[in-house]
Amino acid sequence: MAGDVHLFGIRHHGPGSARRLVEALDALKPIAVLIEGPSDASELLPMLADPDMVTPVALLTYAEDNPANASFFPFAEYSPEYQATRWAVRHRAALRFIDLPASDRLGVAASEIAEETATKADDDPISYDPIGALATAAGYDDGESWWSDVIEENPASGPVFTAVADAMTALRAEAKLLTAREAAREAHMRIEIAKATKEYGGAIAVVCGAWHVPALAERRSLAADREVLKARPKTKIKATWAPWTAPRLSRASGYGAGVVAPGWCAHLWDTRDGDRASLWLAKVTRVLRERGHFVSTASVIEAQRLGVALAALRERPSPGFEELREAAIACLCNGERAMWNDVAAELLVGAGVGSIPSATPLAPLLEDLQRQQKATRLKPEALERPLTLDLRSESGLMRSTLLHRLGALDVPWGRLTDAGRSRGTFRENWQLRWEPEFAVRLVENLLYGSTIAEAAAGRLIEAMGKEADLGALASLVRNAMIADLPRATESGIAALETKAALTSDGQSLLGALPPMADILRYGEARAGTVEHLKALMPRIVVQAALALPYAARNLDVPAASKLRGAILAADAAIQLAQLEADIVAKWREALTAVLHDDQTTRLIAGTAARLLYEAELLAADHTTDLLARMLSPGTPVPEAAGFFEGFFEGAGQRLIHDAALRGAVDGWLLSLDDEAFTGSLPLFRRVFSALDRNERRRLMDALFARSAGGAKGYRLIPDAAAIWPQHAARVIALLNSGAPR
Repeated sequence: MAGDVHLFGIRHHGPGSARRLVEALDALKPIAVLIEGPSDASELLPMLADPDMVTPVALLTYAEDNPANASFFPFAEYSPEYQATRWAVRHRAALRFIDLPASDRLGVAASEIAEETATKADDDPISYDPIGALATAAGYDDGESWWSDVIEENPASGPVFTAVADAMTALRAEAKLLTAREAAREAHMRIEIAKATKEYGGAIAVVCGAWHVPALAERRSLAADREVLKARPKTKIKATWAPWTAPRLSRASGYGAGVVAPGWCAHLWDTRDGDRASLWLAKVTRVLRERGHFVSTASVIEAQRLGVALAALRERPSPGFEELREAAIACLCNGERAMWNDVAAELLVGAGVGSIPSATPLAPLLEDLQRQQKATRLKPEALERPLTLDLRSESGLMRSTLLHRLGALDVPWGRLTDAGRSRGTFRENWQLRWEPEFAVRLVENLLYGSTIAEAAAGRLIEAMGKEADLGALASLVRNAMIADLPRATESGIAALETKAALTSDGQSLLGALPPMADILRYGEARAGTVEHLKALMPRIVVQAALALPYAARNLDVPAASKLRGAILAADAAIQLAQLEADIVAKWREALTAVLHDDQTTRLIAGTAARLLYEAELLAADHTTDLLARMLSPGTPVPEAAGFFEGFFEGAGQRLIHDAALRGAVDGWLLSLDDEAFTGSLPLFRRVFSALDRNERRRLMDALFARSAGGAKGYRLIPDAAAIWPQHAARVIALLNSGAPR
């Protein structure tokens, strides 16, 4: 190529490439730096050097008329393009992108992009993974290890970029024909380089993917390159910077240019002049200790020795993260891979999130929010104000949908003041207050989409994919339906069906029923399909009924309390959903089985008895006999207390009206000795705390006979005098004090 042009073939997000590139730029001192990237976003490139720009970040380009049509170009601190940009700004060199403009990529037909992906993946492995091809030729199992040894972690100096260019030239000679898009990209970059050579009279540095170096070095006529670009589609675009995350730099996230271990790459960049192996193992040790694992200093020393030995056996210049991983498992994790897996994600992937300067051009989610605010006539205000919405009106439903979608994005502009009580009605009460940080949260959610609806759906779908608990998954489906997000709703329902078919855990099955009942019972208040759930919920009820008797056996106190709450919520959900009679019957058969199973934890047995009693499936006289038996003097106090709590907690008002139940409880209380009675006082307080002052007074009226007249008001019944022979006078005095009835 004519002119003083220097091509630097790098690997995107390679810390070794970045280090060698900075060294080469320091030696060359170019007057201009040209970088592979969308040429119509060049004016944003210098912002990477802004002190307030914290990596990882991504250049976002999106179609003006369709924000959902968008592309991201991520940068990490160890990305060669990022370091080249900072070098150019620091040395006041000209700086620009030279790849096809984003208007081309966003205007191109989806079929062309699909053709490019399919060609690389299926027909042309060399162009799809040139580094992998070089690694195979060198006898390595994977491209990561080869590139790390040759470039990223190779301490030897030498003409690295010349060697990379020679290797790529040999590979391209064996590769198949380029796709139309790849040919257009390289033609456009050659044209931009030619323009720069005419514009600048000095050294020009071109930073591009190593694969493109041979093509950019070729001598081709400008006319031929312009012919390649002729009649390519265009669309109006906008561009901005958006925060990115370390996990999104990982190849496992689906990012084609990603790296296997972003955390390791960051470590390589941060420890350019230190003992990388020792520092990495120190980091591993710190994380393990923070997780509660014991790791000795001697074990760290042994791990370092083992890592070096493994690298020597494998003829590698220094230990890579594979060798150090195996050494850590052997020496720091006692050979237990599960221990390593507990910390691997934090170490190898990381959880860092970038941030962008306040002067960043407006992002698409903020633009979409402005459009939505105008359409719904909702003005953001710093002061808190109430808002009542009627979901039967179009405007009320639009406002509610927007607020729920923002809530799914963790942007609580509106807060429901009657959450849980307004469902099932056509009215919602909100408190609105706009906070400045909401704009930042919206920009952060660009990871999930370029419109509020798309981003909310994407975030919910991601959460659904990670959620292992059936109940929590059902709650996410309900949130998606309330926010009118059909794609997320359908995805969640499909996940529910799959997980329900594979789940036998009674607690998880029970937890799914309340949110599903909300959807079925209250779905008419807003748009959204619930047809699949009409068949799915009965199936889950039957599964829960089959699992419940086994789930209720021999539980400790915390597990029993958790299961009791799930049973009560599930029973309310089954009644709310108005299911078929045979489904409800199977649920109540399960409660009966729980009640009569000798292995059932007594707290759960008492809960089952209460629900059957309320459903009038347990007669009053049978219930009295059951209580008398369960609370008899022969029953161990902890078991009797558990049954008592299960039956009465949250329903203590039944003692006001049911004399037979009161008699059974009185008999049990009379049987308790002083120590057992004192130990049970916290339980009594919990059971009766749900009663308000008037209900407590009515219960006292039932327990103590009210005198027909006279100043004293209350008198002790005979049994009461026998119970409290020493304290009867004090009790009567307290009851007949000036306290209101």
